[in-house]
Amino acid sequence: MKTDYLQKILTARVYEVAVETPLELAPTLSQRMENRIWFKREDVQSVFSFKLRGAYNKMANLTPAQLKRGVICASAGNHAQGVALGATRLGCRALIVMPTTTPPVKIEAVKARGGEVVLFGDSYSDAYGHALELEKKLKLTFVHPFDDPDVIAGQGTIGMEILRQHPGPLHAIFVAIGGGGLIAGVAAYVKAVRPDVKVIGVQTTDSDAMARSLKAGRRVTLPDVGLFSDGTAVKLVGEETFRLAKKYVDDIILVDTDAVCAAIKDVFQDTRSILEPAGALAVAGAKEYIERARASKKPIRDQDVVAIACGANMNFDRLRFVTERAEVGEAREAVFAVTIPEERGSFKRFCEMVGPRNVTEFVYRISDEKEAHVLVGVQIASRDESPRITKNFEKHGFRTLDLTHDELAKLHIRHLVGGKSPLAHDELLYRFEFPERPGALMRFLASMAPNWNISLFHYRNQGGDVGRILVGLQVPKKEMKDFRAFLATLGYRHWDESENPAYKLFL
Repeated sequence: MKTDYLQKILTARVYEVAVETPLELAPTLSQRMENRIWFKREDVQSVFSFKLRGAYNKMANLTPAQLKRGVICASAGNHAQGVALGATRLGCRALIVMPTTTPPVKIEAVKARGGEVVLFGDSYSDAYGHALELEKKLKLTFVHPFDDPDVIAGQGTIGMEILRQHPGPLHAIFVAIGGGGLIAGVAAYVKAVRPDVKVIGVQTTDSDAMARSLKAGRRVTLPDVGLFSDGTAVKLVGEETFRLAKKYVDDIILVDTDAVCAAIKDVFQDTRSILEPAGALAVAGAKEYIERARASKKPIRDQDVVAIACGANMNFDRLRFVTERAEVGEAREAVFAVTIPEERGSFKRFCEMVGPRNVTEFVYRISDEKEAHVLVGVQIASRDESPRITKNFEKHGFRTLDLTHDELAKLHIRHLVGGKSPLAHDELLYRFEFPERPGALMRFLASMAPNWNISLFHYRNQGGDVGRILVGLQVPKKEMKDFRAFLATLGYRHWDESENPAYKLFL
């Protein structure tokens, strides 16, 4: 039987626990983007996220017998808080299975609302599988975080509120996508009532299961997902959410980590609130959509767009990483590797070329008797300024490499400039990522094969959910087959940086 989502959304029982959140104009961001950008402030719900809408609507529709036995869910945190709150309101038990990578702030929030927490696995998918096992074993009712009509309908009340709060012309609504519950509900309502309004999904480039699925015409399972935006780190979207997205969603925008960090800063400047990465995803998508239109010579101006600020459960320690990357995401910092002649006056001449610009980073390293290398970061006003600076350096005889979007440079080299050792023969350079949690670094080191000497190692705890490591390994050419086999069984995301020009210049 086909679900009537319009009726389900109109009759959803979300307001027994949720509030109608404000739709607020973002004046600073609107002026910069030359459009009126509105934030739908789901971050001001009692659990600092939209998730309690769908969770409670599902639980409120359970039978008394089901409530008596209790409920179970799998969640990275926000859905868990909604289930825990709903269970307390309805007087039933709530068992919450969370990935071990979940930020402590979310775990403590679930416990504070009466939920029983079980930590299992590195991702939502791992926690989900364990929750299904416990569901059968303990005879509990599973409350799915996104792939359930009652959950989708609960989230759809956000779309209902947006159209009621903004009855005039509306160009588009931007919605973060993890498993798809939020965008499925919002799109189902908006397209039934105002089909002229675009509904545009936003995903990170390393967690784009919905974008890939829509392109393939079937649900695609990602082999792994980026964990920075943990609230949307889903390997496989829902069956029902995929069906609705395919029917109603107009487009999907992909953004990177830097863009999300910049969006967190944008929201803070206009509201003094700090969103979590998934919460700021829609804002990053709205900015990218407008900038993409500018670049295509078909600019969008003086339009009204809404970005759903869907969550604010941010681990405070992660702000170190966010502030560092926000400057690049806003196109306010450019990073360059510049080669200068090792001769009298060249260093001073280079410094004069940088001129009055605000310098964010400056590292100098002599290479040999003929030349030296400089890693320099400078503040810029726009994206197109970086190529102009590169051209100017080159014009004056300084070989220049633009590292503004080089992950190796941003994550490691700017903290590690040192030069190459003559002892580091047969060196390969690899970046690794692993879920960050107590003891994770030692476990990573224990997994490294003892066959090859470690010639370089850099790890920096930035308070995030992901540990990032740079490793130099001395692997003789005759052992490359064994080394590739080792990488295949290691189980961590990795990138070969051995040919990265920044590595060759500075390390």
